[in-house]
Amino acid sequence: MAQNRFVPARRRLLQGAAGLAALGVAPAIVRRADAAYPERNIKVVIPTAQGGGADRLARAFTETWRKLLNTAFEFDFFPGGAGQVGYELFTGRRDKDGYNLLFGNMGPEMLMYVLQKPKYKFPEDYFYFCRIDVDDSAVYVRDESPFKKIEDLVAEAKKRTVSVATSRLPHPGSIGVLALGDALGAKFNLVPYGGGNPTMVATLNGEADCGVLPVALPIKIGGKVRVLGVFNSENPLAAQTGNAPPINKVFGTKIPDLYSSRAWAIHTEAADKFPDRFKLLNDTAPQVFKDPDFKTMYEKTAGSWEQASYGDRAVCTRYAMAMVELAERYRPLLSAKK
Repeated sequence: MAQNRFVPARRRLLQGAAGLAALGVAPAIVRRADAAYPERNIKVVIPTAQGGGADRLARAFTETWRKLLNTAFEFDFFPGGAGQVGYELFTGRRDKDGYNLLFGNMGPEMLMYVLQKPKYKFPEDYFYFCRIDVDDSAVYVRDESPFKKIEDLVAEAKKRTVSVATSRLPHPGSIGVLALGDALGAKFNLVPYGGGNPTMVATLNGEADCGVLPVALPIKIGGKVRVLGVFNSENPLAAQTGNAPPINKVFGTKIPDLYSSRAWAIHTEAADKFPDRFKLLNDTAPQVFKDPDFKTMYEKTAGSWEQASYGDRAVCTRYAMAMVELAERYRPLLSAKK
Protein backbone atom coordinates (compact mmCIF):
# COMPACT_ATOMS: atom_id res chain seq x y z
CA MET A 1 0.00 0.00 0.00
CA ALA A 2 2.75 2.47 0.93
CA GLN A 3 4.51 1.79 -2.33
CA ASN A 4 1.34 2.53 -4.34
CA ARG A 5 0.80 5.85 -2.53
CA PHE A 6 4.34 6.89 -3.38
CA VAL A 7 4.10 6.25 -7.11
CA PRO A 8 2.22 9.45 -8.12
CA ALA A 9 4.60 11.62 -6.10
CA ARG A 10 7.57 9.90 -7.70
CA ARG A 11 6.00 10.39 -11.13
CA ARG A 12 5.61 14.10 -10.49
CA LEU A 13 9.26 14.33 -9.47
CA LEU A 14 10.35 12.58 -12.64
CA GLN A 15 8.13 14.80 -14.76
CA GLY A 16 9.57 17.83 -13.02
CA ALA A 17 13.06 16.57 -13.71
CA ALA A 18 12.26 16.26 -17.41
CA GLY A 19 10.78 19.73 -17.49
CA LEU A 20 13.77 21.31 -15.78
CA ALA A 21 16.39 19.47 -17.82
CA ALA A 22 16.77 22.40 -20.15
CA LEU A 23 17.66 24.59 -17.20
CA GLY A 24 20.53 22.31 -16.26
CA VAL A 25 19.15 21.33 -12.85
CA ALA A 26 18.01 17.78 -13.65
CA PRO A 27 20.94 16.14 -11.79
CA ALA A 28 19.81 17.65 -8.47
CA ILE A 29 16.25 16.44 -9.03
CA VAL A 30 17.49 12.95 -9.93
CA ARG A 31 19.58 12.81 -6.79
CA ARG A 32 16.58 13.80 -4.69
CA ALA A 33 14.41 11.16 -6.35
CA ASP A 34 17.11 8.49 -5.89
CA ALA A 35 17.36 9.43 -2.23
CA ALA A 36 14.16 7.40 -1.76
CA TYR A 37 16.17 4.22 -2.36
CA PRO A 38 15.35 1.64 -1.31
CA GLU A 39 11.63 2.18 -1.84
CA ARG A 40 10.85 -1.53 -2.22
CA ASN A 41 12.22 -4.84 -1.00
CA ILE A 42 15.70 -5.95 -1.99
CA LYS A 43 15.80 -9.38 -3.58
CA VAL A 44 18.65 -11.77 -2.82
CA VAL A 45 19.86 -14.72 -4.87
CA ILE A 46 21.52 -17.47 -2.82
CA PRO A 47 23.17 -20.09 -5.06
CA THR A 48 22.85 -22.88 -2.49
CA ALA A 49 19.98 -24.68 -0.81
CA GLN A 50 17.58 -23.14 1.68
CA GLY A 51 18.50 -23.89 5.28
CA GLY A 52 22.24 -24.08 4.63
CA GLY A 53 25.04 -21.98 6.05
CA ALA A 54 24.66 -19.16 3.52
CA ASP A 55 20.92 -18.95 4.21
CA ARG A 56 21.40 -18.75 7.98
CA LEU A 57 24.15 -16.16 7.74
CA ALA A 58 22.31 -13.98 5.21
CA ARG A 59 19.20 -13.91 7.39
CA ALA A 60 21.23 -13.11 10.51
CA PHE A 61 22.90 -10.21 8.68
CA THR A 62 19.76 -8.78 7.13
CA GLU A 63 17.91 -8.78 10.46
CA THR A 64 20.13 -5.80 11.31
CA TRP A 65 20.79 -4.45 7.81
CA ARG A 66 17.07 -4.01 7.11
CA LYS A 67 16.85 -1.56 10.02
CA LEU A 68 19.65 0.55 8.57
CA LEU A 69 18.12 0.53 5.09
CA ASN A 70 14.49 0.70 6.20
CA THR A 71 13.47 -2.09 3.86
CA ALA A 72 12.95 -5.85 3.79
CA PHE A 73 14.84 -8.61 2.01
CA GLU A 74 13.40 -11.42 -0.09
CA PHE A 75 15.41 -14.61 -0.62
CA ASP A 76 15.45 -16.98 -3.59
CA PHE A 77 17.50 -20.17 -3.60
CA PHE A 78 18.99 -21.69 -6.73
CA PRO A 79 21.24 -24.63 -5.85
CA GLY A 80 22.87 -26.58 -8.64
CA GLY A 81 26.04 -26.74 -10.66
CA ALA A 82 28.18 -26.00 -7.58
CA GLY A 83 26.63 -22.53 -7.52
CA GLN A 84 26.64 -21.90 -11.26
CA VAL A 85 22.85 -21.98 -11.58
CA GLY A 86 22.39 -19.13 -9.11
CA TYR A 87 25.15 -16.98 -10.57
CA GLU A 88 23.90 -17.48 -14.13
CA LEU A 89 20.42 -16.41 -13.08
CA PHE A 90 21.69 -13.43 -11.08
CA THR A 91 23.97 -12.05 -13.79
CA GLY A 92 21.72 -12.87 -16.73
CA ARG A 93 18.14 -12.46 -15.55
CA ARG A 94 17.98 -10.14 -12.53
CA ASP A 95 17.63 -6.40 -13.09
CA LYS A 96 20.83 -4.44 -12.61
CA ASP A 97 19.32 -1.71 -10.48
CA GLY A 98 20.63 -2.14 -6.96
CA TYR A 99 17.46 -3.94 -5.89
CA ASN A 100 19.02 -7.31 -6.63
CA LEU A 101 21.95 -8.71 -4.67
CA LEU A 102 23.68 -12.05 -4.42
CA PHE A 103 24.92 -13.67 -1.23
CA GLY A 104 27.52 -16.33 -1.94
CA ASN A 105 30.46 -18.29 -0.64
CA MET A 106 33.38 -16.74 -2.49
CA GLY A 107 35.80 -19.65 -2.08
CA PRO A 108 33.93 -22.56 -3.68
CA GLU A 109 32.09 -20.32 -6.10
CA MET A 110 35.27 -18.78 -7.52
CA LEU A 111 36.69 -22.30 -7.85
CA MET A 112 33.55 -23.23 -9.77
CA TYR A 113 34.00 -20.13 -11.94
CA VAL A 114 37.43 -21.29 -13.05
CA LEU A 115 36.67 -24.99 -13.43
CA GLN A 116 33.29 -24.73 -15.14
CA LYS A 117 33.87 -21.58 -17.20
CA PRO A 118 30.32 -20.14 -17.07
CA LYS A 119 29.06 -17.40 -19.38
CA TYR A 120 29.36 -14.52 -16.93
CA LYS A 121 32.62 -12.73 -16.14
CA PHE A 122 34.20 -11.64 -12.87
CA PRO A 123 34.48 -8.78 -12.03
CA GLU A 124 32.98 -7.35 -15.21
CA ASP A 125 29.46 -8.63 -14.46
CA TYR A 126 29.46 -8.63 -10.64
CA PHE A 127 31.73 -8.05 -7.69
CA TYR A 128 31.74 -8.78 -3.96
CA PHE A 129 31.71 -5.77 -1.65
CA CYS A 130 31.09 -7.01 1.88
CA ARG A 131 32.76 -10.08 3.37
CA ILE A 132 30.95 -11.47 6.40
CA ASP A 133 33.18 -14.22 7.77
CA VAL A 134 36.32 -16.33 7.60
CA ASP A 135 35.51 -20.01 8.10
CA ASP A 136 38.43 -22.47 8.03
CA SER A 137 38.06 -25.81 6.27
CA ALA A 138 38.06 -28.72 8.68
CA VAL A 139 38.32 -32.49 8.36
CA TYR A 140 35.96 -34.20 10.78
CA VAL A 141 34.49 -37.63 11.61
CA ARG A 142 31.48 -38.83 13.57
CA ASP A 143 32.19 -39.19 17.27
CA GLU A 144 32.17 -43.00 17.25
CA SER A 145 34.59 -43.20 14.31
CA PRO A 146 37.70 -45.34 14.81
CA PHE A 147 39.79 -42.43 13.50
CA LYS A 148 40.85 -40.48 16.57
CA LYS A 149 43.51 -38.31 14.92
CA ILE A 150 44.23 -37.01 11.45
CA GLU A 151 47.21 -39.39 11.35
CA ASP A 152 44.82 -42.34 11.73
CA LEU A 153 42.74 -41.19 8.78
CA VAL A 154 45.78 -40.71 6.54
CA ALA A 155 47.21 -44.09 7.56
CA GLU A 156 43.92 -45.73 6.54
CA ALA A 157 43.90 -43.81 3.25
CA LYS A 158 47.29 -45.31 2.43
CA LYS A 159 45.73 -48.78 2.70
CA ARG A 160 42.44 -48.15 0.92
CA THR A 161 40.45 -45.34 -0.64
CA VAL A 162 38.76 -43.30 2.07
CA SER A 163 35.46 -41.65 1.19
CA VAL A 164 35.13 -37.95 2.01
CA ALA A 165 31.79 -36.17 2.11
CA THR A 166 31.95 -32.62 0.77
CA SER A 167 29.33 -30.03 -0.01
CA ARG A 168 30.62 -29.67 -3.59
CA LEU A 169 33.69 -30.63 -5.57
CA PRO A 170 34.91 -27.06 -6.23
CA HIS A 171 35.50 -26.17 -2.58
CA PRO A 172 38.53 -25.04 -0.54
CA GLY A 173 38.11 -28.11 1.67
CA SER A 174 38.09 -30.36 -1.39
CA ILE A 175 41.40 -28.85 -2.48
CA GLY A 176 42.79 -29.48 0.99
CA VAL A 177 41.92 -33.17 1.05
CA LEU A 178 43.16 -33.78 -2.48
CA ALA A 179 46.39 -31.87 -1.87
CA LEU A 180 46.96 -33.82 1.36
CA GLY A 181 46.49 -37.13 -0.40
CA ASP A 182 48.75 -36.04 -3.25
CA ALA A 183 51.50 -35.00 -0.83
CA LEU A 184 51.37 -38.12 1.33
CA GLY A 185 50.40 -40.84 -1.12
CA ALA A 186 46.96 -41.31 0.46
CA LYS A 187 43.79 -42.06 -1.50
CA PHE A 188 40.69 -39.95 -0.89
CA ASN A 189 37.48 -40.09 -2.90
CA LEU A 190 35.37 -36.94 -2.74
CA VAL A 191 31.60 -37.42 -2.69
CA PRO A 192 29.63 -34.17 -3.19
CA TYR A 193 26.31 -33.89 -1.35
CA GLY A 194 25.09 -30.49 -2.52
CA GLY A 195 25.22 -28.57 0.73
CA GLY A 196 26.55 -28.47 4.27
CA ASN A 197 23.62 -30.16 6.00
CA PRO A 198 23.45 -33.26 3.75
CA THR A 199 27.25 -33.49 3.90
CA MET A 200 27.08 -33.57 7.68
CA VAL A 201 24.29 -36.17 7.64
CA ALA A 202 26.30 -38.42 5.31
CA THR A 203 29.18 -38.36 7.79
CA LEU A 204 27.03 -38.87 10.87
CA ASN A 205 25.25 -41.91 9.44
CA GLY A 206 28.47 -43.55 8.29
CA GLU A 207 27.78 -43.17 4.59
CA ALA A 208 31.20 -41.50 4.30
CA ASP A 209 34.35 -42.21 6.32
CA CYS A 210 34.86 -38.52 7.03
CA GLY A 211 33.78 -35.11 5.89
CA VAL A 212 35.30 -31.76 5.02
CA LEU A 213 33.36 -28.56 5.66
CA PRO A 214 33.85 -25.04 6.94
CA VAL A 215 34.45 -25.50 10.65
CA ALA A 216 31.36 -23.55 11.77
CA LEU A 217 29.00 -26.45 11.10
CA PRO A 218 31.00 -29.16 12.93
CA ILE A 219 31.20 -26.76 15.88
CA LYS A 220 27.43 -26.33 15.82
CA ILE A 221 26.92 -30.10 15.84
CA GLY A 222 29.05 -30.31 18.97
CA GLY A 223 29.66 -33.71 20.54
CA LYS A 224 28.32 -35.69 17.60
CA VAL A 225 31.49 -35.12 15.58
CA ARG A 226 35.23 -34.91 16.15
CA VAL A 227 37.33 -32.38 14.25
CA LEU A 228 40.64 -33.97 13.22
CA GLY A 229 42.39 -30.94 11.75
CA VAL A 230 42.07 -27.66 9.91
CA PHE A 231 43.61 -26.38 6.70
CA ASN A 232 45.14 -23.26 8.20
CA SER A 233 48.49 -22.28 9.68
CA GLU A 234 46.76 -21.82 13.06
CA ASN A 235 43.49 -22.95 14.61
CA PRO A 236 41.91 -19.89 16.27
CA LEU A 237 38.98 -22.07 17.38
CA ALA A 238 41.09 -24.76 19.01
CA ALA A 239 39.12 -24.58 22.25
CA GLN A 240 35.90 -25.31 20.36
CA THR A 241 37.30 -28.09 18.18
CA GLY A 242 39.00 -30.33 20.73
CA ASN A 243 42.37 -28.71 20.03
CA ALA A 244 42.30 -29.97 16.47
CA PRO A 245 45.72 -29.25 14.96
CA PRO A 246 46.66 -27.39 11.79
CA ILE A 247 47.21 -30.21 9.30
CA ASN A 248 50.40 -28.72 7.89
CA LYS A 249 51.98 -28.80 11.35
CA VAL A 250 51.17 -32.48 11.73
CA PHE A 251 52.62 -33.64 8.41
CA GLY A 252 55.03 -30.86 7.44
CA THR A 253 53.03 -30.21 4.28
CA LYS A 254 52.71 -26.80 2.61
CA ILE A 255 49.02 -26.70 1.73
CA PRO A 256 47.72 -23.09 1.49
CA ASP A 257 45.33 -21.77 4.11
CA LEU A 258 41.92 -22.82 2.85
CA TYR A 259 38.85 -21.11 4.18
CA SER A 260 35.40 -20.08 3.07
CA SER A 261 34.18 -16.48 3.11
CA ARG A 262 30.57 -15.55 2.58
CA ALA A 263 29.98 -12.15 0.99
CA TRP A 264 27.44 -9.82 -0.58
CA ALA A 265 27.72 -9.15 -4.31
CA ILE A 266 26.14 -6.65 -6.68
CA HIS A 267 25.99 -6.25 -10.45
CA THR A 268 28.92 -4.14 -11.62
CA GLU A 269 26.57 -2.30 -13.96
CA ALA A 270 24.26 -1.42 -11.06
CA ALA A 271 27.12 0.04 -9.02
CA ASP A 272 28.28 2.08 -12.01
CA LYS A 273 24.83 3.24 -13.09
CA PHE A 274 23.47 3.97 -9.61
CA PRO A 275 26.48 5.03 -7.53
CA ASP A 276 24.32 6.58 -4.80
CA ARG A 277 22.49 3.31 -4.31
CA PHE A 278 25.69 1.33 -4.11
CA LYS A 279 27.19 3.88 -1.71
CA LEU A 280 24.27 3.42 0.66
CA LEU A 281 24.67 -0.37 0.59
CA ASN A 282 28.43 -0.12 0.93
CA ASP A 283 28.30 2.39 3.79
CA THR A 284 25.65 0.61 5.85
CA ALA A 285 26.94 -2.96 5.49
CA PRO A 286 29.95 -2.54 7.82
CA GLN A 287 27.71 -0.87 10.40
CA VAL A 288 25.90 -4.18 10.86
CA PHE A 289 28.94 -5.62 12.64
CA LYS A 290 28.69 -2.93 15.34
CA ASP A 291 25.14 -3.90 16.30
CA PRO A 292 25.02 -6.27 19.32
CA ASP A 293 21.86 -7.82 17.90
CA PHE A 294 23.84 -9.08 14.92
CA LYS A 295 26.42 -10.65 17.21
CA THR A 296 23.68 -12.43 19.12
CA MET A 297 21.99 -13.64 15.96
CA TYR A 298 25.31 -14.71 14.43
CA GLU A 299 26.29 -16.81 17.42
CA LYS A 300 22.84 -18.35 17.60
CA THR A 301 22.54 -19.37 13.96
CA ALA A 302 25.80 -19.03 12.04
CA GLY A 303 28.95 -19.70 14.05
CA SER A 304 31.39 -18.35 16.62
CA TRP A 305 31.76 -14.59 16.72
CA GLU A 306 35.54 -14.99 16.22
CA GLN A 307 34.73 -16.03 12.65
CA ALA A 308 32.82 -12.85 11.82
CA SER A 309 35.13 -10.64 9.79
CA TYR A 310 34.16 -7.65 7.67
CA GLY A 311 36.03 -7.18 4.41
CA ASP A 312 35.46 -4.43 1.84
CA ARG A 313 35.45 -4.67 -1.94
CA ALA A 314 39.25 -4.66 -2.18
CA VAL A 315 39.59 -7.44 0.41
CA CYS A 316 36.93 -9.51 -1.35
CA THR A 317 38.54 -9.06 -4.74
CA ARG A 318 41.97 -10.11 -3.47
CA TYR A 319 40.49 -13.23 -1.93
CA ALA A 320 38.47 -14.04 -5.06
CA MET A 321 41.53 -13.74 -7.29
CA ALA A 322 43.54 -15.91 -4.87
CA MET A 323 40.87 -18.58 -5.28
CA VAL A 324 41.25 -18.28 -9.05
CA GLU A 325 44.98 -18.95 -8.66
CA LEU A 326 44.32 -21.96 -6.42
CA ALA A 327 41.80 -23.37 -8.87
CA GLU A 328 44.35 -23.17 -11.67
CA ARG A 329 47.05 -24.73 -9.49
CA TYR A 330 44.89 -27.67 -8.40
CA ARG A 331 42.85 -28.02 -11.57
CA PRO A 332 44.35 -31.45 -12.43
CA LEU A 333 43.39 -32.88 -9.02
CA LEU A 334 39.89 -31.40 -9.02
CA SER A 335 39.23 -32.35 -12.64
CA ALA A 336 40.34 -35.91 -12.02
CA LYS A 337 37.67 -36.31 -9.36
CA LYS A 338 34.80 -35.20 -11.55
